[in-house]
Amino acid sequence: MGLSKTEMFTDLQNEISMFAKVLGHPARVAILQHLFRRNTCVCGDLVNEIGLAQPTISQHLKELKQLGLIKGQVEGTSVCYCIHIENWTKMKDKIIQFLDEDLSNNESCC
Repeated sequence: MGLSKTEMFTDLQNEISMFAKVLGHPARVAILQHLFRRNTCVCGDLVNEIGLAQPTISQHLKELKQLGLIKGQVEGTSVCYCIHIENWTKMKDKIIQFLDEDLSNNESCC
């Protein structure tokens, strides 16, 4: 199996790709939506809300946290998760910049 050759692409292209990948799973989208509604959340609430097993929820939380879209704080034996607002805003700005690239060229080739 070959390498992904991510070094061939710009930092922005790689970042947008990572955002798309992490947002490409419906469970992670559901987790983010739940965190938006609640503003904070204990992992156990997510298990009840989303209906997936604890290890599965934990893996999805790990993916979101690694990308920096959420942050967690230990509270006793639980971890309280919330949206990392600064990183979320940066992600939105980069995705909007990418999606607006088509607006600079109003001509169609077809």
